[in-house]
Formats: sequence, C-alpha cells, structure tokens
Amino acid sequence: MRGLFWNLALALAWVAVTGDVSPGNLSLGFGLGFLVLVLMRRAVGVPDYGVRTVRLLGLLLFFGRELIAANLRVAYEVLTPALNMRPAVIAVPLDARTDLEITLLANMITLTPGTLSLDVSADRATLYVHAMYGEDPAAVRRAIKDGFERRLLEVLR
Repeated sequence: MRGLFWNLALALAWVAVTGDVSPGNLSLGFGLGFLVLVLMRRAVGVPDYGVRTVRLLGLLLFFGRELIAANLRVAYEVLTPALNMRPAVIAVPLDARTDLEITLLANMITLTPGTLSLDVSADRATLYVHAMYGEDPAAVRRAIKDGFERRLLEVLR
C-alpha cells in the first residue's frame, strides 16, 4: 500500500512540475514513478512493489481471459440444442486462510460464468463450488487451485 501511495505522489509531483494536468501526462507520471520505485525500491522501503504490481496485472489478465472463455462456453451451451454440461458440486481444498483471501477467491469463481461458490466449510479449509462442467472434478479443482487461488495468493501474500 505504501508503494501505491509513493507512486501516486510521484505522479502528482510530475504533473505539478510539468504543469500539464491531463490524463496522458498523469499516466506518464505514474509510469515514471513506477520505474523510479522499482529502481530505488530498497531506499524508499517498498522492496516488492514492482513484483506485486506485475503479479496483480497478471491476475487481472488471467481473470479476464477466463471470464471471456467461460462466457463463450456458456453462450455456446445456450445456443446449441445438445446439452454438454455435467453439473457437479466439487470440494476444493483451500490454501487461502484469511477472510480477504477466501472472499476474493469465492467472488472470482462466482463471477466466472459456469461456476458458483456455494459455501466454505466450518474449518475454512474447503470451498464448495458448483460447476456446470464438472465431469472431471480433479480438473476443475486443479483449474481453481493452479489458476485463481495461486495467482491470488501471489498478489496478497
């Protein structure tokens, strides 16, 4: 969080120095501030800001790709006469432990068409997910663990 504060402060300083208050110039200042923080990460006290930012962008790109693919698959299912879905409720063991981690993971799963987070076990070790295409529960479990959960935990931890 401190890294984002410094990045915004450097972007605003750039805008003040150049005297151009435009979205393009603010973006340029943000990019230059990011570069400064990456190069001087230890001196400023934000040693992992660049890595975490890149991981966050990777998570967002991955989520966007999964969202588009799932939408296309569900649209295809709706538009074709044959039913190819095999719905199932699948128990996914969690590496996520905090409320934030579990909530974000469950929301990402629910926002992806064809999957829905149903419940978290009382010990918070298992997430129950309804999947439209649950013919291979191990593959669904692996996709959630290696896709959403791993990337999310890389950003948050």
